[in-house]
Amino acid sequence: MNRSIQAEGSFGDIKEETQFRRYLTKGAANVLAESTLLAIARNINKLHNKIQNDKTRTHLFPLKTA
Repeated sequence: MNRSIQAEGSFGDIKEETQFRRYLTKGAANVLAESTLLAIARNINKLHNKIQNDKTRTHLFPLKTA
C-alpha cells in the first residue's frame, strides 16, 4: 500500500530547523508531550516570521467577494 507523504514534510522541517534527532524521554505520554511542544514551537516560529515579514494581513489565496 502506498502511504501518504503529507505528514513527512512537517516532520522533515522540524528535524531540519531545530536539529531534532530523537526524543529525550521514554513512554507514550512523554513522547506525545514532547511532540506537542515541538509542534507549538514550530507554529510560534512560523507566526513570528510572518509578523517580521509584515505578512499578517495577507491571505494564501485572494478572498472572493459576494
